[in-house]
Amino acid sequence: MNWETVIGLEIHVQLNTRSKIFSGSSTAFGALPNSQANIVDCALPGTLPVLNREVVNKAIKLGLALGAKINQKNVFDRKNYFYPDLPKGYQISQLDLPIVEHGQLQIIVGDEIKTINVTRAHMEEDAGKSIHEEFEEYTGIDLNRAGTPLLEVVSEPEMRSAADAVAYAKAMHTLVTWLDICDGNMAEGSFRIDANVSVRPQGQQEFGTRCEIKNLNSFRFLEQAINFEVDRQIELIEDGRKIIQQTRLFDPAKGETRAMRSKEDAHDYRYFPDPDLLPVFITDEMLDVAKAGMPELPKEMATRFVEQYEVSDYDARLLTSNRTLADWFEQTARLTGHGKLVANWMLGELSAALNKNSLDIADSPINAKRLAGLITRIADNTLSNKLAKQVFEAMWNSDLSADAIIERDGLKQMTDTGAIEKIIDEVLVNNQKSVAEFKAGKEKAFNALVGQVMKASRGKANPQQVQTSLRNKLK
Repeated sequence: MNWETVIGLEIHVQLNTRSKIFSGSSTAFGALPNSQANIVDCALPGTLPVLNREVVNKAIKLGLALGAKINQKNVFDRKNYFYPDLPKGYQISQLDLPIVEHGQLQIIVGDEIKTINVTRAHMEEDAGKSIHEEFEEYTGIDLNRAGTPLLEVVSEPEMRSAADAVAYAKAMHTLVTWLDICDGNMAEGSFRIDANVSVRPQGQQEFGTRCEIKNLNSFRFLEQAINFEVDRQIELIEDGRKIIQQTRLFDPAKGETRAMRSKEDAHDYRYFPDPDLLPVFITDEMLDVAKAGMPELPKEMATRFVEQYEVSDYDARLLTSNRTLADWFEQTARLTGHGKLVANWMLGELSAALNKNSLDIADSPINAKRLAGLITRIADNTLSNKLAKQVFEAMWNSDLSADAIIERDGLKQMTDTGAIEKIIDEVLVNNQKSVAEFKAGKEKAFNALVGQVMKASRGKANPQQVQTSLRNKLK
């Protein structure tokens, strides 16, 4: 039987406000345990929550970027459950009236562009953190994270593979960091993913029983967890057993998911409106201010890059996958006037060097201005592509400009026609066998002759000039 995978993601986006959603405590990461939890976060009797307005503003920005409906009336609800790192015994969240509804996000999977519908995004507070590894017989509770503002972004179950899910998660990560509403640090828990996974026979309309994989904090783990869970569910069904709706955790060391608890539904949490928080009304003025402050979005910028800098649609989407990368490209393209050449080098040689050294573009040893100097020398034929790679390597390992390295190492490309033809004449005299083979119809012989000319010029001869002159002499 052929099976179809059905995936929906719930992404918890930790908003980068300086204080928490309902208290004035700091949200800075890495402080001593419980040093950033005040009386509201600890749920001392008589304390009352006060909404952080900036949380609302950041939620509006995401809604606008997703082309979603912004609900102007917002109500907070209590989601009741007991866990040691939740001092109140409930989480303040939104159920029936979320701030954002019915948005869309485009993703690229291979060569295909897909649109995933975003059901909702709602504001809520984060829980604290249970610490198990530091104690043998006890569990520690750190409430520094309790009350940190979150947006829970819920997709429709429209993804049909782990590749779809990873592409969607990456696109959402790009968007929230682009908007500067989240720092996107997955290792610190700023961007966490829950994956709802089920399978059904190909062609069946009814969904299968789903399992939720909680707290995935890397795109690689997301892919591995989904693939394992799909195989697990198919194997169970084909063995005649049933899928139990449950919450599961992913074990990266074993590459498998394991049961955590039975899956709760909304009624299990006994939601009811929080009596301590009045409804929040978003005014037309607030929406207008948010719209006026929106940055150029990745999709819009990619379209502009194609039109303004003549890069391919594919390259434009890669260049706008990260705000720093996009800004870096535009700065370099403006300095040189050669957008396509800049794109080729950024997505080729520079990207390879960054990956090899596990660096982000922001940490590149070669900044935009220095790369622009190299691109300029390629564009004006001072450097061949081969020589440019030598200069790039020298730039990577020093603070020198391209011009300084060209001067120091004598790497200027040879473009003097007379000098090139003199080298060609010598190569032809010394390689009569290759000349004869070329005239007999063997194209490989021509490439061999080009190689000999480039070798004789120590790689400095302009390759295009060499090929043109060589063909003329072999006629």
